[in-house]
Amino acid sequence: MSLANQFAAYTAWRSRLSSHIAEFQEWLSQNELSDAQTDLRLAQLLERLREDRLNVAFVAEFSRGKSELINAIFFAEYGNRMLPSSAGRTTMCPTELLFEENKLPCIELLPIQTRASNSSVTEYKRFPDEWTVVNLDIESPEAMQDALRHVSETTRVTPEDAARLGFELGKGEIDFYKVGDDGLVEVPQWRHAIINFPHPLLKQGLIILDTPGLNAIGAEPELTLSLLPNAHAVLFILGADTGVTQSDMAIWKEHICAGGTAKRGRMVVLNKIDGQWDELKTADEIDAEIRKQVESSAGILGLPASQVFPVSAQKGLVAKINGDHDLLERSRLPLLESALSVELIPAKRDIVCDNTESEFGDVSLRVRGLLESRLAGLREQLTELTELRGKNKGVVEYMMGKVRAEKDEFESGLQRYYAVRSVFSTLTNKLFGHLGLDTLRQLTHETREAMLEAAFSKTLSEAMGRFFGRSHDALNKSNDEIKEILAMMEAVYKRFAVEHGLKLGSPTAFSLLRYEKELDRLQAWCDSHLNTMVSLLTHDKRNITQKFFEEVAVQVRRAFEHANKDAEVWLRAIMAPMETQVREHQIQLKRRLESIKRIHQATDTLEDRIAELESVEKNLLEQIQSLEEVASRVREMLLPLETEQLQAA
Repeated sequence: MSLANQFAAYTAWRSRLSSHIAEFQEWLSQNELSDAQTDLRLAQLLERLREDRLNVAFVAEFSRGKSELINAIFFAEYGNRMLPSSAGRTTMCPTELLFEENKLPCIELLPIQTRASNSSVTEYKRFPDEWTVVNLDIESPEAMQDALRHVSETTRVTPEDAARLGFELGKGEIDFYKVGDDGLVEVPQWRHAIINFPHPLLKQGLIILDTPGLNAIGAEPELTLSLLPNAHAVLFILGADTGVTQSDMAIWKEHICAGGTAKRGRMVVLNKIDGQWDELKTADEIDAEIRKQVESSAGILGLPASQVFPVSAQKGLVAKINGDHDLLERSRLPLLESALSVELIPAKRDIVCDNTESEFGDVSLRVRGLLESRLAGLREQLTELTELRGKNKGVVEYMMGKVRAEKDEFESGLQRYYAVRSVFSTLTNKLFGHLGLDTLRQLTHETREAMLEAAFSKTLSEAMGRFFGRSHDALNKSNDEIKEILAMMEAVYKRFAVEHGLKLGSPTAFSLLRYEKELDRLQAWCDSHLNTMVSLLTHDKRNITQKFFEEVAVQVRRAFEHANKDAEVWLRAIMAPMETQVREHQIQLKRRLESIKRIHQATDTLEDRIAELESVEKNLLEQIQSLEEVASRVREMLLPLETEQLQAA
């Protein structure tokens, strides 16, 4: 099954899942079982499904045929090369290919001079005026090609400006950035490019990230810290004519497998195998040569040979354009596309399933608990009223007094509930005191000042160490508050269940572990990129400070922002079941008292009231059954699927 077909099947599955969740939301509204919080959670879930994206990054040194591979996989149906692809450096800046419906087809280009600021590319995306826009004529392939060549444009700057913008002169395996006869250095004109293009796959949510070589990756920490780690698939392209070079190895170790383990969706492509096609050799001899290169590359990178895919992107593109099936098979491009779809789509689906199941499961359980609570209260009323059949007025008065006493006892217990709310509010404030962004902003400011004033590399290292130490400390203290809140709510849930028969279950657990791991990852990046002796000796401290606060501090802030949002959702979720059950119990007690009062006033209406309650009981049972039917359609969408089932879908 091709990548395009797999992606289309995944998109259709996601649409059906959204439709079933929307149906569930509508059912809740029709049956008056929704509330503001439930509506908000389901709306946010649907919004995440609508905004769902699939990120695929292509990473390589120059002249590995990366742009040609993107053309072959995604743009062959246009009958020509869309991205510039020729000998030498064609991708001069990181390029994102995506589609946003609210924008016209265009290329947005961020000037290289913005590197001199302390703002990341993500920050600049909030300011459209900073970008140069080139419109795309999607009806003309020739006009498209001309427009896309802007991505490869260069400019000439002084050596001082080149160094200030992060380009190292005369260093590395191949010296790209040299001082010319005019005393200037040729550097990329653009820092980042975004191509908004209505390709069918891009319309479905695919985002392609095309990255330049090692020098540009190292100068843009955002690539290493955010874009590449968050990609659902990373294709690392080697050249069969070069093998694994020193700069290839640097990219692989520092930017793709940082942390020591390759994630799912990381693939190696050995491109340009057509260089081995020799008419004087047999097909078996050619295959043996290619297999030998694959095994050699896999051994150097520390991978099984099954994760290295030999292809000829150029021949695959030609074959697709000309409809040459034999040449396409010989290019081995279909094998790569098949592996990409098998790795990528199921991994992405698993992520969506996990996120959806957690949120939807909590909401459906709450609604089920509410209906069961109503049913239990109703049956209790029926039992009481049935026992009043044929009883005298004194018995009715006794029952009325009993319910009043129960109501008074419950309202007395509400004082404890309000006390819990007060303690809960205090603990919540303490939690956000540790997790809040104000403290982090102050810490960031202090670290920046310490780094700028540092006279020695050791002082710089200590400043960064304190930054991460205090950030970890904030998360640790927050985790302590979370444990205290959880322990308190567990005790309260049990007490109200025993004393008042509320069906509360167990409170939802929560942890900040994912954000602790994110801080660990960022700190490891600093230790390997900014905090090593080599870095401290080869860059001036101002450049280190700029790099550090351009992206690392921004990433830490984002982690804290997400942690704050998750904590807010959890706090609402952990209190909501008790609030709902308390409110429901109050309503049930009030109804029971009103029923017995009416019977006391007119005992002849008892049978009518019992019949009325039996009818309500029947409706509640039907509601519970209907809830299960609606919810099961969502749950079925979240079950693991075999590849054959996905194809059938």
